[in-house]
Parts: sequence; C-alpha cells; structure tokens
Amino acid sequence: MSNALAIAHVTQALALMIEANLQPEIDMAVKVEPRKPSADPPAEPTITVFLYQVTPNTSQRNNDLPTRASDGTLLKRAAAALDLHFLISAYGEESELVGQRLIGSVVRTLHEIPVLPKDIIELAGEKPYLAGSDLVEAAQRVRFSPTVMDIDETSKLWGMLHQTPYTLSVVYQAALVFIEGREVPVPAKPVERSAVRVLPFGAPGAPVPPGASANGAANGSATGSASAEGGASGGTAGGAGAKARAKTPAEPEPEAVAKVAAKAPAKASAKAPAKAAAKAPARARKEGQPNKAAQSGKEAQSGRSAQSGRSVRGTAKTAGAAPSASPGSSTDDSASTVGDGPEGTEN
Repeated sequence: MSNALAIAHVTQALALMIEANLQPEIDMAVKVEPRKPSADPPAEPTITVFLYQVTPNTSQRNNDLPTRASDGTLLKRAAAALDLHFLISAYGEESELVGQRLIGSVVRTLHEIPVLPKDIIELAGEKPYLAGSDLVEAAQRVRFSPTVMDIDETSKLWGMLHQTPYTLSVVYQAALVFIEGREVPVPAKPVERSAVRVLPFGAPGAPVPPGASANGAANGSATGSASAEGGASGGTAGGAGAKARAKTPAEPEPEAVAKVAAKAPAKASAKAPAKAAAKAPARARKEGQPNKAAQSGKEAQSGRSAQSGRSVRGTAKTAGAAPSASPGSSTDDSASTVGDGPEGTEN
C-alpha cells in the first residue's frame, strides 16, 4: 500500500526508467520530461511522459469492502486500486527521424522491463516533491502494458490537448497502484484467557447444540404421530383379520370326513352300471345308423346307374324304330301285322 503521492511517484519513475535505458541506440542528449506535449514542438530531442487518465481497477476495486463494522468502527484501511494511462510522445529533427528512433527506444525499454524496478522507485523518491512517498514499500509492483488505440480514439485524445499539434506517440497503462487511507483501524481486543472444555452433548453443563430444542420437539411430535399411525394401522389390520376369519368356512370334523369317504365309493359303484347301461343303447343306435357320407355315396351311385339305364333304353328304342320305317323290310311288316291284330284283318 502507498499514500496519495503514489501517482506522481509512478510518473516520475517511468520518466527516469526511459531516460536510463536510451543507450546504446540513442547517442545524443535527450530530455525526458514528465509533462504534457507542448503547443510549440521543441527543436532538441525530447520525450514527454503525460498522464492523461486515471481509472479504477475493475478487478480490485471492491476487495477492501467492508471497511467498517455496524457501529462505525474502522476494521481496516480503505485502499483505492487504480490504473494509470500514459501518453508518451517523442520530438526531434524530422529529417533524421529522431522522433521515430526515440519511440523505438521507449517501446523496447517497456517491453524489456515491464515491471517498475525498486531502484528506479528509490531514485525517483529522492526528488524533494516526492520525499513523503512510500511507494517503495508497496507489496504490489507497478506493471506497464501497451494500449491499442485506433485512429478515432487517437484523434479524440489529441483533440483534448488544445492547440497542440500531433506528434508520434504511444500509449501505456500502468497497473496496479494502491492509494491507502490515513485513518488507523481500531485494533482487535487481545485474548485475556483461553478456556477450552470438551463435553459430549447431553452431559451436565454441556452446551445445548443450536436447534436442539426445536429438533427435539419435532422428533417428539413425529414419534407421537408415528405411534398413532401404528396403532391405527394395527386396529385396521385386526379388523380385516376378523372379517377374513368370519368369511372363511370352518374346517370339517374328522368324523364327517370319514363318512363322506365311505359314501363316495358306494355312490360311485351304484351310478357306474346305470350310466353304462344308459350309454350302451345310444352307442348301438349310433352304430346301426349308416354313415351319412356312405349313404350319400350310395345314393349318388344309384342315381348314376338309373340315368345310364334310361339312356340305354332310349338308344334301343331309336335303333328299333329305324328298320320299321324302311319299305323293304318283311320282318317289320309281319311284326306290324301281328302287332296290329284286327286292324290287319280289316285291310
């Protein structure tokens, strides 16, 4: 943690670190000043380190909450986590590309040494206006990283610098800088005496566990309801058993079983001949009746034989009528005379 001089201390330390690492590429005298770009560009080689924005660090901004108790007592010092945004510009003779050479040296230095060294912080703290700074005691070291800005953002940034001509520059972010409060928190009360006792629950003098009374009452009520439900279910089961026993028929006595066993063979022997005698005529009748299929076959055969006989007789009649019709047959004439009787006599 550090005090309110930490922001200025980081700016001065950054300028000193850039100045200490210009060699060996830059073999000329270069002024490194922690200020904003000048409205009148300087003629000699110059590098300006301008802090143009301070923003809260998003990852550490709420880590110190809460800082006070409910009664307002300070528990710990408040600390503001900040990010610093720097605009680093270079000036020099354009014909010799001095500005570009200086910017290249700045980029190489901050990429090679991204964390602010402790010796540079101590050297910057020797300035009389930073005599009260305690940045060197901070546990968190400041780290530099480049920031990418497009043409629109660069134009807006340089537009804020009234009447300042644009020059080649780079933007870097420094994180993380803590600024701690001044108020000293109230120290916690020391432990006067330590007394440790180990007792099982339920022992005399043992503390009651949290929620034990409520749990006991709940368990008691649950046990009572369970017993009541058990009694009710037992009564219901007893009633159901009684009904089942009432519906079940009584077991027969041994004497009755013996009587039934004695009567059963007699009944069976008496009924068997009667049933056999009754079934015999029916079987005989069934056997005496001709089979329907056989009878139908016989009828079909008799029908076919009768039909063939009729056809034979019809053929014979046809054959007998044909000779009587011929004029030269004497047999037919005599037969017809004999057959006619009196009709032949009259002729």
